[in-house]
Amino acid sequence: MSHTTPDTAPVVLQAEGLAKKFGGIVATNNVSLALRRGARHALIGPNGAGKTTLINLLTGVLTPTSGRILLEGEDISRLQPYKRVQRGLVRTFQINQLFDQFTPLQTLAMTLSQHRGLGARLIGKLGRDPGIAERCEELLQRFHLSSVMHQSTRTLPYGKRRLLEIAIALACEPRVLLLDEPVAGVPAGEREELLRTVAELPEDVSVLLIEHDMDLVFSFAKRMTVLVNGTVLTEGSPEEIANDPEVKAVYLGHGDEAHA
Repeated sequence: MSHTTPDTAPVVLQAEGLAKKFGGIVATNNVSLALRRGARHALIGPNGAGKTTLINLLTGVLTPTSGRILLEGEDISRLQPYKRVQRGLVRTFQINQLFDQFTPLQTLAMTLSQHRGLGARLIGKLGRDPGIAERCEELLQRFHLSSVMHQSTRTLPYGKRRLLEIAIALACEPRVLLLDEPVAGVPAGEREELLRTVAELPEDVSVLLIEHDMDLVFSFAKRMTVLVNGTVLTEGSPEEIANDPEVKAVYLGHGDEAHA
């Protein structure tokens, strides 16, 4: 993918000195991070590095002990999670619990109608709203779900379920998309389609990828932040990270043990 993010692109999501303490335990320690428009940014780190805590802070699941979060210049540090979604900060994990009894088409139609303030009343009237029907078709095609659009979600292969999760996230019209381990648990035979789809995400959406699969991380990311013990160890290009002796020592050299 030839996607590049110029250093002059405006910052859309910014964490400034984020800290989270649970009693005497510091889970996130003075973390700062800037995501530029169109970014392909990966967050990596060994087990217990604080990645999940940081993402929970960004999405509003947790409230920071100190520091702040800015979305397009607006302080959202105390904003409820659903209001962050409305403002364009969407995490795939937030919609992980798919509606098993619905089809992908129904699920996307419901997501779109709710996001656009139409409520869920369109469930029984799919196709009545041409805008929603058209967007559903686009998403189903982009995420290779057209062939299974009428199947119950519970019957879908795991890879297709993960694709549907990302499609739902895009239906929420994100400015910033937090991709939470998109290939976790996906069988080898279904990974290629998922990796290709992730690579083809819209360029105007800024993506922060949290992932253990280093092949995906290094093929996708143009910038990487390494978190260790709740603190930013370093940040740089994939080449800089791959050749950083400290990163190799604490993370990349761990091989299959490097999971969080």
